[in-house]
Amino acid sequence: MDDHRAAADAPTDSDASESAEAEEIRRFWGRLGLPGLVDVHTHFMPERVLHKVWEYFDGLGPMTGGLEWPITYRKEEAERADILREFGVRAFTAMVYPHKPGMARWLNGWAVDFARRTPDCLRTATLYPEPGVEAYVREAVEAGARVFKAHVQVGAYDPADELLQPAWGLLAEAGIPVVIHCGSGPAPGKHTGPGPVARVLAQHPRLRLVVAHMGMPEYEEFFGLAERYGEVRLDTTMAFTDFSESFMPFPRRALPRLAGLGDRVLLGSDFPNIPYPYVDQLHALERLDLGDDWLRAVCHDNAAGLFGL
Repeated sequence: MDDHRAAADAPTDSDASESAEAEEIRRFWGRLGLPGLVDVHTHFMPERVLHKVWEYFDGLGPMTGGLEWPITYRKEEAERADILREFGVRAFTAMVYPHKPGMARWLNGWAVDFARRTPDCLRTATLYPEPGVEAYVREAVEAGARVFKAHVQVGAYDPADELLQPAWGLLAEAGIPVVIHCGSGPAPGKHTGPGPVARVLAQHPRLRLVVAHMGMPEYEEFFGLAERYGEVRLDTTMAFTDFSESFMPFPRRALPRLAGLGDRVLLGSDFPNIPYPYVDQLHALERLDLGDDWLRAVCHDNAAGLFGL
């Protein structure tokens, strides 16, 4: 029996690979003189919901653009959180999102419990255009939510829907960031693209929208919104990696604009739902050759300032 227990506890090739990756990631932020990383775009959600998401990726669902999408960190919840800690991610999020009415309030309740047992998670909440949305958004804010997630592609809703207007106003007044997947990558949706978001911002110019995935593939159009509205930010999730560059390349002519927005770009990864190692995102940012000050701001300081870490 002792032999069986020893075999079960023995390190695996996967453990060794993650340990080596953790060392590489720690060298990355250590070289920059940072205390670690802040990742504003990581997914923790009820296990049965997350497994459904993984099944969708495995089945090459239409919202994946038909791309092969192996989940690199397909592990249990506690193990996934520990991996981020080993990487030196000192704060992360639980990006939950509904795909139908009646789901958001339940997800918000789960996220409250997750944040209580995971103190390095920024308490996350979500919303959907439905009757009662203002009430449960207010409840989440009063309960201490620090970031919201909106997924226009999966939810298949117009972010400028009249039902959402009171909620956007409440979040703008509270100064709570909203990470919003509104770009048309990896596949377009009925309401993706810069137009609907521009209508939201025209009504709520102080809303702290964080455009996920740099708005890919409409990078430059979303840069325009960030240049016009001082509270608009972008996260790096999957952008610039070899995977994304193969089908939605970032236009090199926009690099000076990206550099100019350096104080409003935040590290995001999509962990655990990424088809490559986490470190690839960091190498992709480094390859942009925008300098160590830019990297320090993007990988830690911008988010630390935004969330008062």
